[in-house]
Amino acid sequence: MSDEFDAALKDLTGKLTQIESVMDLDALRAQVADLEKQASSPNLWDDPEAAQKVTSQLSHRQSELRRVGELRQRLDDLGVLYELAGDEGDAGSMGEAESELAELGKAIDGLEVRTLLSGEYDDRNAVVTIRSEAGGVDAADFAEMLLRMYMRWAERHGYPTNVYDISYAEEAGIKSATFTVTAPYVYGTLSVEQGTHRLVRISPFDNQGRRQTSFAHVEVLPEVEEVDHVDIAEKDIRVDVYRSSGPGGQSVNTTDSAVRITHLPTGIVVSCQNEKSQLQNKAAALKVLQARLMLRKKEEERAEMDALKDGGSSWGNQMRSYVLHPYQMVKDLRTDFEVGNPSAVLDGEIDGFLDAGIRWRKQSAAV
Repeated sequence: MSDEFDAALKDLTGKLTQIESVMDLDALRAQVADLEKQASSPNLWDDPEAAQKVTSQLSHRQSELRRVGELRQRLDDLGVLYELAGDEGDAGSMGEAESELAELGKAIDGLEVRTLLSGEYDDRNAVVTIRSEAGGVDAADFAEMLLRMYMRWAERHGYPTNVYDISYAEEAGIKSATFTVTAPYVYGTLSVEQGTHRLVRISPFDNQGRRQTSFAHVEVLPEVEEVDHVDIAEKDIRVDVYRSSGPGGQSVNTTDSAVRITHLPTGIVVSCQNEKSQLQNKAAALKVLQARLMLRKKEEERAEMDALKDGGSSWGNQMRSYVLHPYQMVKDLRTDFEVGNPSAVLDGEIDGFLDAGIRWRKQSAAV
């Protein structure tokens, strides 16, 4: 085995061993055993919501164990493959081993990022809201492009999504959209997307073909759970009902089932129109409102701490540029991670940005 290959293999083996330690595989196996016991209960589906949570957690933890086990097996097999290739002078097998080494490096790096998600809410589902900002119709169109990007990303990973509300712009695109992504640790993963996104391109809506800069804001919240105890007094909210609408303002519902809730003390407004009934829409809107109030409280506490430290973090502001003209590039302004293929990024290939953002945030917190 060459010294270079041997050193790379030892490095990956050490990294995986450290990941296994952080993940605490014994505790993970114990969790799987407990969840399997709960899942086998004949009364499991008496409470469908609780049952869904148990089966989802079981599936995720089984997947984590399987993922680590498969990587460990591949590392063990790789050393044997390279030695045999060297002994037999098999150039084809040697090339296969070197290719596998590179693939394992990527897979283990990806697993390492998962171990960095240790925040209070990181393991939860995510509630994402996209809003068009400065840039007129181009901004509305950009907001819709971002909505599609996140939906495609979730689809690639097999994560279920549920659109709560879309407010369509008059000419093209959307004013705003709120949706959930359901998967363990998806809030921690997507939370680094929060901030202002900027698009630079030749506007398809400008008759003179001029370059246009437009902006959209992405908000990412953890889904609230029963343990959060976010109390909202009835006197503090105003509930308005209206008819759901689609693109161009067309009515998509013959009844006033859409719900808009205004939290009077803070001015926060949330709405939901995509559930089947007014009651369901109100419940969904209240969950989003609770999530925003919960994060608002945390941000206020963090701001107080930052003031005591004489400074705070601004990573949640402008964070990424998508440039389609005069050159092609998507660049994260915090991490400097960039990709020269905007089409792929806008089609949901954002894992590189997510990994870089999670590592950057962890490093920033340690400073």
